[in-house]
Amino acid sequence: MRPTTDDDPYAHVAKGPLKLKNDQSVSKRKKNKEGKKKKLVEVTKIAEEEKLKTVEIKKTKAEIAFQKMQEKMQTERIKQKASMTHKQRVEEFNRHLDSLTEHFDIPKVSWTK
Repeated sequence: MRPTTDDDPYAHVAKGPLKLKNDQSVSKRKKNKEGKKKKLVEVTKIAEEEKLKTVEIKKTKAEIAFQKMQEKMQTERIKQKASMTHKQRVEEFNRHLDSLTEHFDIPKVSWTK
């Protein structure tokens, strides 16, 4: 004879087989490819709208002048670097180092003398 449900400590236990997470016998749901395509189309539309919004940004006169000066300075730097060969640059750097005073030389540290 079975005890009543109030007295039975196992009354709340599930009475079916255990379901394992890695069980391969469980059929998997099919993915909705059309839903993904719709989402992808929506995302691309949103991205295109954002591109249109970012294109409409206008620059102030100061920003335009700053950008022109930056480009001008960059072209001057490129021309200056292209005007000399590597050998010429090394020779110029050596002349610069020779012109420096001995104050910048590394002092000799010796315990024997």
